[in-house]
Amino acid sequence: MSRFEINLMLLAGIAITCCAALPFMTEGFYLTLAVNIALYIALCTAWTLFSGPTHLVSLATAAFFGIGIYATAIGIEYLPFPLAILCGGLAGALFAAAVGAMTLRLSGVYFVIFTLGLAELARQIVTYLQTKIFGSIGLFVLTDHTEGDLFYYLLALIVAIFVTGWLIGRSRLGFAMRVIGNDELVAKHFGIEVARSKIILFVISGGFIAMAGAIMAPRYAYVEPASAFNATMSFMVVIMALLGGTRRLWGPLVGVVPFTIVTDFISANFPEHINIMIGLAFLLIVYLLKDGVSGLIDKAMRTRRGTRLQGAKS
Repeated sequence: MSRFEINLMLLAGIAITCCAALPFMTEGFYLTLAVNIALYIALCTAWTLFSGPTHLVSLATAAFFGIGIYATAIGIEYLPFPLAILCGGLAGALFAAAVGAMTLRLSGVYFVIFTLGLAELARQIVTYLQTKIFGSIGLFVLTDHTEGDLFYYLLALIVAIFVTGWLIGRSRLGFAMRVIGNDELVAKHFGIEVARSKIILFVISGGFIAMAGAIMAPRYAYVEPASAFNATMSFMVVIMALLGGTRRLWGPLVGVVPFTIVTDFISANFPEHINIMIGLAFLLIVYLLKDGVSGLIDKAMRTRRGTRLQGAKS
């Protein structure tokens, strides 16, 4: 483990400790903002687990998120909330396994288009089932969980995602995904099962995203397909992750915090301009920050090390 990684882990520990005290220090608007930031950190980091090493842009976030919400909405009357969250994660993972088996042989724009349609497909299926079985659309999610409770659940989920990502990065699966991300043909020549490796990572990512949705279900109070499977969330996650950078697991952190704050401000003061802002942000990130902010940090650190080595030689 490098010195940089050790320092990063120490900073992460301090940050988690400070965040754990946040619900005791504030409430109302600032606590709601903190929950939103924690939510997108969980979503973007889980998205990066798959899309970072594979370089495949997945727009299926809204589908997994909605599945998690509905899993909690259905099970909250019969199961303890933590168990409902786990069931939501399991439902998302099973859906990801089924979808991955069919789609992860696709690449490029074909994969992007297919995942874009998943949220709409899931919304239509849920709408049909609710109409035919229950005779109405929507479910009540009545719990006594507060914003502070949701924040702690999200914080625990973030830690779980980072630990999982750290373990994957040091496993054979992590090595296989790095080779696949660089060149799939080379990976196949090395005997790596490309499709199987992608499906495993897609399942892990989808399960975590669904758990985030399951945690957030109490905030909705009344869940409808249109609100649970909101395709805008998929684009928001992609933009935030690309802004922070996907080469590092901690990259999305850099993009989520400022983007969530700016988005919240624009939504509150200029709600009719939010879609314009999202579109402009995407264009600027693609053209100006191809590797994200974390890529710029890595580049600056490499330049600094190169300067030190030249100074030592001279």
